Amino acid sequence: MTRKAFISGPIQGMEEKQGYRNRISSILRKYGYEPIDPWKREKILYRGPPEDWWSHVPSEDFIRRDLEDIERCDILIAYLPKLSAGTCMELFYAKLKGKKTVTICGLKNPSPWIVKHSDIIVRNIREFEALLKEGHI
Repeated sequence: MTRKAFISGPIQGMEEKQGYRNRISSILRKYGYEPIDPWKREKILYRGPPEDWWSHVPSEDFIRRDLEDIERCDILIAYLPKLSAGTCMELFYAKLKGKKTVTICGLKNPSPWIVKHSDIIVRNIREFEALLKEGHI
């Protein structure tokens, strides 16, 4: 059975900068994980005038689907180059559900909430791949 990994990361304010998801997905596949990336399903919701796109996102269904995806995964990878409310909530939920959590954190002083709910914290995607290569994840 293939292990599944949920990719969590900021979207709001970074709608055009989601390339990190492809990089993380590729690394995960290389080490035997099936990436579950909600951006593939949700990117259609983030199109439209930038000043009001968020008000058109159907939040109840959007959140429910993400939480269901987290529940069926073995591990959550939280990418935090900047603070993201959604990513922090997904990290908290994954830990609450007993999932392994790895945070790729570019923040200089991450909140104790991030630290507490991360099994492993690395500074960048290269360090994340090194952990996989060395068998630490």
